[in-house]
Amino acid sequence: MSRTSSLPASFPSPAPAAPAALPGSPASPAFPAFPGSTCPPARAVPLFPPLRVGRAGRGGDRLRRALRRRRRVVSAALAVAAAAALAAGGARAQASRGAAPPGGKPPPPAAVRLVSAPVRIADGATVRLLRPGDRVDVVAAERAGPPRVVAVAARVAEVPAPERDMGDGGALVVLSVPRETARALVGAGAAARLAVTLC
Repeated sequence: MSRTSSLPASFPSPAPAAPAALPGSPASPAFPAFPGSTCPPARAVPLFPPLRVGRAGRGGDRLRRALRRRRRVVSAALAVAAAAALAAGGARAQASRGAAPPGGKPPPPAAVRLVSAPVRIADGATVRLLRPGDRVDVVAAERAGPPRVVAVAARVAEVPAPERDMGDGGALVVLSVPRETARALVGAGAAARLAVTLC
């Protein structure tokens, strides 16, 4: 005979035990449930417009406009500086070539190389009146045409001593003239009689 059969029929069966509350749960005695609990109830997420990444608002537009204005100012300043540098370079190039810069004095004329040209003057008495340093104009008197000026303001460099037994052959005078003028004097003396006038 089993032990369970010996119990009286009127003895109630034991009720199942309630599960023990976990520590930290709202039902545990350490964390009683009350209206002011720190854990808020679950709520629905509100709708909001989508975020557009990489697109700035008005502040970004103002920044871009300011940067564009600054770039324009810098570009204009660079253009002005380049124009000033080109103008200065052109003025230096003109000065190096000998041209007068705008608004300045013209450069002095280049030095002309002078040569000594012995010239026979038809009137020897006139030559004896000359002294070194005098300025004379040389005139060629041709038979076929009017007289013409061969040299202007030529400087007398030397008056040689008169030659003997020359008769009316004139006298020599040494003039300091440019090379081209010396050639013209030699050609004129071979075809015409030369005379001088004091300047």
